[in-house]
Amino acid sequence: MSARHQPIIILAEPQLGENIGSTARAMLNFGLTELRIAAPRDGWPNPAAEPLAAGAFEAGVTVTAFDSVEDAVADLGFLIAATARPREMEKPVTNAGGAVDSLCAQTTAKGVLFGSEAQGLSNDHIALCDAIMTYPVNPAFASLNLAQAVIVFAAAWGDAQGREGRFEGKNAGVGDPASREDLIGMFEHFEYELERAGYFHPPDKTPLMTRNLRNAFIRGQWTMQEVRTFRGAVKALALGRGKARIVRDD
Repeated sequence: MSARHQPIIILAEPQLGENIGSTARAMLNFGLTELRIAAPRDGWPNPAAEPLAAGAFEAGVTVTAFDSVEDAVADLGFLIAATARPREMEKPVTNAGGAVDSLCAQTTAKGVLFGSEAQGLSNDHIALCDAIMTYPVNPAFASLNLAQAVIVFAAAWGDAQGREGRFEGKNAGVGDPASREDLIGMFEHFEYELERAGYFHPPDKTPLMTRNLRNAFIRGQWTMQEVRTFRGAVKALALGRGKARIVRDD
């Protein structure tokens, strides 16, 4: 989704440059790139933000500073307030997923407003918003770091955009599945060595014990590489390696 269709993240009166940097990093992790800061306590630019941003500013996050929250949100057609405190206001209340759905439905400029580290959002700030977003936090410990609060929303936004991250697809990084032929060869190899070691006892239980072993292996959904590795391990146990290797007639 292009930057102009993304929600803008607005920080109301942030105090620490480190939290601004961490917020930028969290945003870019999930593809959000426009950050506004309203009345930052220590001004802007702030050198303390750079280390915690981990390169997010150079990689695409833009920051615009405003004198007030009202100025920072003046051009937005839809605004959501992030708060964990109950408010006596007639506004819809939703979670991160619901907020994302509402934002995706908007065709005008839109944003999510987060409060300062010390006080969160004031009632005056929330009065400017169309809806309230809250998270299912522990009621006895509801305080989130500013960047943590942003990343919960950013992750929900990224998920809604279909982002799969570096591991694209459910089976990325997993080798080709082993064929039945590969598995049967592994079974027979393992069972031969077990038979030779006297594992199958009494002999009349051999079919049942063999089936139990094969069923356990099948549930593992082995790959071809795993089969080769296991057969190598069986061979090493049976014959040894290097100085420990033995000579067998079979």
